[in-house]
Amino acid sequence: MNSQPTSDKGLEALAASLNAVSVTGHAPLERWKPQQFGKVDIVIRRDGSWWHEGRVIERTALVRLFASALWQEHGRYYLRTPQEQMQISVEDTAFFITGLEVVDAGTPAQQLVFTGSYGDVLVAGPLHRLWVDEPDGEPLPGIMVRYGMPGRLTRSVFYQLGEMAQRRGSAWGVFSQGVWFELAEGESRS
Repeated sequence: MNSQPTSDKGLEALAASLNAVSVTGHAPLERWKPQQFGKVDIVIRRDGSWWHEGRVIERTALVRLFASALWQEHGRYYLRTPQEQMQISVEDTAFFITGLEVVDAGTPAQQLVFTGSYGDVLVAGPLHRLWVDEPDGEPLPGIMVRYGMPGRLTRSVFYQLGEMAQRRGSAWGVFSQGVWFELAEGESRS
């Protein structure tokens, strides 16, 4: 097991390694058993921008390629290839949910279909749990994306959810795939 930092050449090698793998959506990371480990100076900022060595990565195709190889273990994020697993930094979350479509709205079969900024398509339900945290009193909505990694809903997507929310007891929430997801506590009944 090797551990070493990587440079620009290492970044290009990482990209080349990922390009060599035929993937649709995201790579089959759970099947890969890399033998080399290290760190690369990549940061996913709170606003969703990707940075390498203090400069924004402007090539959308490169960001999408790297996003297809995101992996998380023990609360740390990595870019994983069949040969290497390189640790990166993530300020908040690596995934951002930018779109929402409702299928079979208002029926028991209703499905909330979310789209991520890297092309992920997720249906809220047993596999993709939806939640709202309020660490500072402000709602931070999220959904489980893949491999135990959460995604943050954009404000506009959260507002869409709020518009379709229903009251259940003292809480407001939404249904998808028959699962109730609480978005906010309502006022208690007198």
